[in-house]
Amino acid sequence: MDAYPETKLTKALRGGDFPVIVSLARHDLDLARAALRAGAFALKVHLNAYHRATGTTFGSFAQERPFFEKLATLGVPLLVMAGQTNVPSAQEMDALAALGFEGFNIYISDMQPHLWQSKLRPMPALGERSTEEEFRKILKIPGAMMEASIAAFADYGKPLDETDLARYRAIVAKAGIPVIAPSQKKFTAEDMPKLKAAGIAAALLGVIVTGTTPESMEAAVRPIVESARRLAGS
Repeated sequence: MDAYPETKLTKALRGGDFPVIVSLARHDLDLARAALRAGAFALKVHLNAYHRATGTTFGSFAQERPFFEKLATLGVPLLVMAGQTNVPSAQEMDALAALGFEGFNIYISDMQPHLWQSKLRPMPALGERSTEEEFRKILKIPGAMMEASIAAFADYGKPLDETDLARYRAIVAKAGIPVIAPSQKKFTAEDMPKLKAAGIAAALLGVIVTGTTPESMEAAVRPIVESARRLAGS
């Protein structure tokens, strides 16, 4: 049984609405507002992590909480990448839920047992080297969704190609749950129909697409959102 509440975001992911989620390159309210002006449906932030694509280090919950409290006032669905070696405590996960966060993401290989008890819906990520056993582990989690973070770091920023789409199709066919594709490749508006046709439930746009300024964010995200909206319900 799915123990997590159905939300605007989960309904969109399950219902074929193909929402666009934006992962913030840094914890900056102007950057978040720019993503929303461009039409982003939801926002994702990070904790306890070094982000390879930007070289940015994101701090602990205590360090990032002041920003999260401001972000929560924007009134949009919020997701959090919970960490790598270090992850939030059970109490900190409860505090995230109280702020309005509804899902958390972490590589399945970094998952820690207490995170399963969180009020936040798990959205574990498959990595480039994830095993079949790890894939099955995600599928055993009631209510889980999945992020397919499967590109090699050496391929970051390259155009989406048929090999990528074939891998997404295979993951979606085996998973039977909503699968989110992060922009490790440089997603474009023209890629949205291809991702939707592959069965992807949502595109997650990160710094490779959005850049690091409010101006680059709006310019990059708006045409992708417009393309994705044309696909809603198809």
